Amino acid sequence: MSLTDQLQADMKSAMRSGDVLRRDTLRMAIAAAQNAAKDKRAPLTDEEATEILGREVKKRRESVAAYGAAGRDDLVAREQAEIDVLTPYLPEQLEEAEVRGLAVEAIAVSGATSARDMGRVMSVLMPQVRGRADGKVVSAIVNEELARAATA
Repeated sequence: MSLTDQLQADMKSAMRSGDVLRRDTLRMAIAAAQNAAKDKRAPLTDEEATEILGREVKKRRESVAAYGAAGRDDLVAREQAEIDVLTPYLPEQLEEAEVRGLAVEAIAVSGATSARDMGRVMSVLMPQVRGRADGKVVSAIVNEELARAATA
């Protein structure tokens, strides 16, 4: 069963059980996937659907930060609940130590010696962590490791 089929089945289940939050969140995710499929003019692969879900979760995380800064705890709770609904459909997220290890390997493979080589390192590293780690976190770790390599 593809990821989009799983989302559809889970939405129907949520409709039957009366779980409004789950139903609405899954409906939004399905709509985003369908829009992407229309733009592509072809059905989405599971990898593409996962990427779309990752973007939706990222939007909600940004909203949580904005609502938290504004003191809107009610909206923070709703966005966090939506994140909790979507997260099980995403691949297991990498721990910071795992990303750091992969970054050190990517630096060695790419032959990077300074912060100027960031693009080369990221081009090696991102295919390995795509969908399993936030790009901002990966970028920060690579910067730290490149700075450490430059001073060594």
